[in-house]
Amino acid sequence: MKIHEYQAKSILKKFGVAVQDGVAIKSMDEFDNAINHLKEQGVTQFVVKSQIHAGGRGKGIVYNKDSRDEVVYEGGVKFFGDNVEKAKDYAGKILNNILVTHQTGKEGKQIQTLFIAQGLDYKKELYLGILLDRTNSKNVIMASTEGGVEIEKVAAETPEKIIKIWIEPSIGLQSFQARELAFGLKLEGSAFKDFIKFISALYKAYEEIDASLLEINPLIITNDDKILALDAKINLDDNALFKHPDYEALRDLNEEDPLEIEASKSNLNYIKLDGNVGCMVNGAGLAMATMDLIKIAGGEPANFLDVGGTASAETVENGFKIILSDKNVKAILINIFGGIVRCDRVANGVVQASRNLNIPVPVVVRLQGTNAEEAKKILDESGLNIFSATTFEDAAQQVTKAIAKN
Repeated sequence: MKIHEYQAKSILKKFGVAVQDGVAIKSMDEFDNAINHLKEQGVTQFVVKSQIHAGGRGKGIVYNKDSRDEVVYEGGVKFFGDNVEKAKDYAGKILNNILVTHQTGKEGKQIQTLFIAQGLDYKKELYLGILLDRTNSKNVIMASTEGGVEIEKVAAETPEKIIKIWIEPSIGLQSFQARELAFGLKLEGSAFKDFIKFISALYKAYEEIDASLLEINPLIITNDDKILALDAKINLDDNALFKHPDYEALRDLNEEDPLEIEASKSNLNYIKLDGNVGCMVNGAGLAMATMDLIKIAGGEPANFLDVGGTASAETVENGFKIILSDKNVKAILINIFGGIVRCDRVANGVVQASRNLNIPVPVVVRLQGTNAEEAKKILDESGLNIFSATTFEDAAQQVTKAIAKN
């Protein structure tokens, strides 16, 4: 689960991580109170930061939500020093309009929240990130002197500038590793000492909140040699949210695809894509392979949809509803391996769901595993617009041919 910058900073502050202070607002009626609150804290310079679930906000372009050809402002993050009037004018212009960055795609995201934050003077930007390295089942801390830029570009063009430290899960971050990171970032004196405290608190936060990603970009060295998070990105592990019931309130449904939200209510793993072949598969690996086969056969997958191990009649029907909500879908491919669930039960579920929903597009079904022959017979004798397939290749070719006919 992704959360906004202001939410991430609120969490990090509870763990003693030094962050840029600020106040989130959702309407311009709250702007003056936010400024006054910051002034009471001694803040004299101000930054207005758009809050969307995407990177590259500072270099993005804000478009009018009603006329997408009209550019409202270049940049979704602006520093205004002590000029509150200009900050207010900018905030009023970008709030509720559309911000397009290199991560949002051309459709962009609507700015529904602004973070009115303290403006800070600093002398250096760094990068710091923590995530799970699945290749060796350890958390890895990545750091670079090249902060404030796209870390993917740094990794591709100058990988030697990225420092990586792997943490043994049984013992956690060690002091010598914290020092190794500080040396790698070329820190000295007070900044060196402050970084040791910073990374220790940050790693503790990462583990205790069950994050899957924690990224600070940029991490700054202030003019008085303090280490501070100027930005913060946290992704929370969905599988661990039951341990943190209060984090559910941090979820911003406005930032998520409506179909993905609906799918999650039925415990379906769904991701919308740009193609025209709807996919319904049990198991993430099989789903990935199915999408590859569709591409090889000349088709374009419209989604990733993992219905899980059971693939019951109810699950299949819910899956159909989600897939058919995408108007681009011209055919559906169901690829189920009957291990936990028998193929004939899945076939009956497909037939029942097809009748209940009166599915308007052709459906190709490949069922392999327990009672696969019985399942094929059920599908072939259904009298519906359902075509059974035996092999992976046959299923992919059938579904692309069905689209061509339509």
